[in-house]
Amino acid sequence: MAQKKTVAEQIALAKEDIKQQENKLKQLQQKQREQERKDRTRRLIERGAILESLVDGAETLANEQIKTLLQSVLSTAAARDRLTAIVAGNANATEETAQGQRVTP
Repeated sequence: MAQKKTVAEQIALAKEDIKQQENKLKQLQQKQREQERKDRTRRLIERGAILESLVDGAETLANEQIKTLLQSVLSTAAARDRLTAIVAGNANATEETAQGQRVTP
């Protein structure tokens, strides 16, 4: 016959279960953070490759020069309007952007 556990034993088992669940939660959170970092790294690499494919000589420019170039290009009203349309899902703006124009610094 199985012995009935005392309340103290049940509490100890519950505490152990809580500890195990907390550890599992920590592991899952760590896994999620790692995946988010991998996703961000991939996105940054892909976007850098896109930039270099569209800007002649981008690989020879310093980071500050790239930043200045992007700031000047994106500061125009037309660029802001196009970006807003792309974000809003306007197919025409997306299509125009997809055709792309190479920028010569």
